[in-house]
Amino acid sequence: MNFRQVLHALIAAGTLTAMAACTPSDSDEIPVAVIADPADLSVSGVRLSDAGRMVRAATSEGLVAFDAEGRVVPALADRWIVTDDGMSYIFRLREGSDGVGAISGERARDALRQALASLRGTALALDLDGISDVRAMTGRVLELRLSHPMPDLLDLLAQPEMALLDRGKGSGEFQYRRTKGGGLLKPLPPESRGLPEDPKWEGSVRSVLLKPLSGDKATKAFADKDTDLVLGGTLADYAAGRSVSGISQRFLRIDPVTGLFGLAVTGGEGPLDKPELREALAMAIDRDALAADLAVPGWLPTSRIIPAGVADAAQGIGERWANIDMETRRATASQRLSRAVKGGKIDLRLALPAGSGADVLFARLQADLGAIGVTLRRVGQDAPADLRLVDSVARYSRADWFLNQLACAAGRPLCSVAADLRAADARAQADPAKRAELLSEAEAQLTLANTYIPLGSPIRWSLVRDPQPGFAINARGYHPLSPIARRPK
Repeated sequence: MNFRQVLHALIAAGTLTAMAACTPSDSDEIPVAVIADPADLSVSGVRLSDAGRMVRAATSEGLVAFDAEGRVVPALADRWIVTDDGMSYIFRLREGSDGVGAISGERARDALRQALASLRGTALALDLDGISDVRAMTGRVLELRLSHPMPDLLDLLAQPEMALLDRGKGSGEFQYRRTKGGGLLKPLPPESRGLPEDPKWEGSVRSVLLKPLSGDKATKAFADKDTDLVLGGTLADYAAGRSVSGISQRFLRIDPVTGLFGLAVTGGEGPLDKPELREALAMAIDRDALAADLAVPGWLPTSRIIPAGVADAAQGIGERWANIDMETRRATASQRLSRAVKGGKIDLRLALPAGSGADVLFARLQADLGAIGVTLRRVGQDAPADLRLVDSVARYSRADWFLNQLACAAGRPLCSVAADLRAADARAQADPAKRAELLSEAEAQLTLANTYIPLGSPIRWSLVRDPQPGFAINARGYHPLSPIARRPK
């Protein structure tokens, strides 16, 4: 049974009433289906999957964390101040219970430095490169000094990858162990984490049984009432078709995220060795038709790298080819290929994940690129390819995040040095007008390089049976497990 069939089955007569009457929410163990592979639950390394980030956040804490609504809340630090110039953040670490689990400023400093060092070579390291020094002050006080203002620093410190490991161990609310085909998060007593004792704690929180499943199996588990919650949905598993809108009002939750959703060119050799040929692919794609095919409520297609809704997106850059009809665009693209490639035809491999939504995406791209002489062949997500799907939710809604994701220092096989230089200059620029100018130039350079072909915004969805305390739609598309594990009062 595929995703669409399951959702249709859910609205059969009497189903909703029966489901509401019989759910697993009252047990001591709450089952949560996560659309992922079992290996995705791993928390080793720093390039974590979305599922791995949930486990990391449940088992280890950073200075701050995210709540169910995506707001920054205290974690290891119970309070903080920011200096007037925005160049220093001072954190007061929480007190320990009789000294158990208390973390000193020195140990927090060492753990944070270690976390930062481990991120080298990643886009997150570029996001955090404004931290110039980490200092331990008197007692449990930690200071972060910056080389330039970082208005989104708290958002970055709340990322699961920024959890602090003290002597190799985290201080999260749960202990994790693998189970057959999944994992179990078992709550820890507060005093073991340096918090005051609470004799009623066991009655307030449940264990979380994570079940990594494919999209079809996860939705079937939901339909069979084996779980009240499915997390981790992306476009790959989204059931395309307007008929999904009827069920979305009841069970389907779509997070209003922003980020990168498009195609990365994996190398600068072969048929895609010139920017103008890569642009030919980009201009041949009918993004409005793709939006109609996907039929995701609220999904906005775009040809821009930095969407217009981002706070500091350049105002002078609009949608590409806005005044050129699709027929003319494809004729231009076809002529470019004819001049550059013998016979005017090329074969390309596109790496995509499995899933019904990915099927729809491939069908649209295959038709659009086929119209200009490109034979598109689909390969697995990790197979060698000429084009690869990029599907990432922004950790903060500013131009820096988008530019850092596509930077050479983030390990992109094809990138723009000129764009990176302007982005670096913009980060160091104190004058807002000059910064905006440099960001605009950086986006323009990256656009001209055509190393990335934007399609639209990412898609993040969940299935939620009401009521589900601890779950909330949010612009981060991130749903921590701690609030979900709270026992309903």
